[in-house]
Parts: sequence; structure tokens; C-alpha cells
Amino acid sequence: MVPIRDNNPTVITPYVTYGIIAVNVLAFIYESSIPPQYLDAFFDLFAVVPRELSASFAGIPVGQPIPEWVTLITSQFLHGGLLHLGGNMLFLWVFGNNIEDKLGHIKYLVFYLTCGVLAALTQWYFAQDSLIPSLGASGAIAGVMGAYILRFPQAEVLTLIPLGIFFPAVRIPAFYFLGFWFLQQAFYGIASLEIPTNIGMQGGGIAYWAHAGGFVFGAILAPILGLFSDVDGDGYNF
Repeated sequence: MVPIRDNNPTVITPYVTYGIIAVNVLAFIYESSIPPQYLDAFFDLFAVVPRELSASFAGIPVGQPIPEWVTLITSQFLHGGLLHLGGNMLFLWVFGNNIEDKLGHIKYLVFYLTCGVLAALTQWYFAQDSLIPSLGASGAIAGVMGAYILRFPQAEVLTLIPLGIFFPAVRIPAFYFLGFWFLQQAFYGIASLEIPTNIGMQGGGIAYWAHAGGFVFGAILAPILGLFSDVDGDGYNF
């Protein structure tokens, strides 16, 4: 299923959403300029490597020039391929504008980055000894989706359904579209507990626990930050 932007009106221009998309695109362009023989080292440095993060939490030096906890932020702006980037940015573009509208610019940015960090930690918890770099905006965007299902459950998401060579567009309530997505991530996460699943250049796959964790934390954090409050034209809650 491929969602298309819904028609919910926004009060403020989603500058933060646009900015996050721009940073992700620029980061991917930079990644693409790195010679293949150095790309693994780049991801080892700026993506989350669970074993190195575990060592860092235990106070064991990991021999990296930046603190390992920093990768909980930097990894959110890296992607393993064009499809990975495109899919994430599509979902952020569809759902992020309305959540930014409700939280305001500053709270939305804090919310987005916090969801990304907590999503990465959720994936780390289930694979603490993995050496596969974990990267991508998926966890943070899952947090946005968790907020969206609470605030706009009846909003209709225009969705392309692939049926062979045909792609009919149907309107699906956000509650069902995002609810199905979350249950799918949770199911695959449970089914793959013994299998490396992080997006990365080593082995590939999907970090299902990061998706499920980001979704849950997004649904928890957004109301605390004012998801159900109104926002004025300058992006401040009142």
C-alpha cells in the first residue's frame, strides 16, 4: 500500500517536516558520493551498531571518534538505498504536516527526534550484540504515525493498492491503515527475534522492533506534548 497525502487542512506551514526531508535527501546525496570501499566505515561510525552501543553503556571504549550515543541521532538521517529513503520521506510528507500543525514547530522537532532515539533503543534492546549497523528515519516516522492515529483516526488516507499491473486508489480511514501497519510490524518483530533485521549494508532487512517501538512511543509522547491542543499561526500552542 502506498499512501497519498490526505486533505486535512493545516494552520501552519510545516517548515520542520520540509527541513527534515531536505536534510535526509542531502545526507543521502553525500552518502552516494562516498566510494564503496569507505561506505561500511561511514555507517559503522554514524549508524547505530548495537554491540558498540552496549559497550558504550557499560563504559567500555569502542574506539570511535564520536560518542556512540550520538549515533542515536545521526542514524536517523541515513538510509541504505534510494527506495529506503523514498519510502520514508513519502510517509513523513503524508503524515508529518498535520502532527507539526498540532504540536508546533519546536515541540514537533523534539518529538520527532525523541521518537527516533527511543525507536533505535527498542531495536537495540532486542539485538544488543548485533554488529549490523541500524539506520534510517523509519523509527521517528513511526512515532509520527502513532500520533496521527490518535489525532486523526477518521481521516481518510488515499492509498494505491497494487493489483497486478493496476493500481486502484481507495480511501482508507487512518485508524485501519496505520493500525494494520503497526500490527504488521509487531508481528514481524516477534517472528524475527532470532534473525538480524536492521536496515544496513550488511545483510539488509527491516528493523521491525524500531518501527513498533517508535509507533508506541509516538502515541504516548504526542498527547503529553499537546497533540490535542490548538496551535496559533506562529506554531505555538495555546
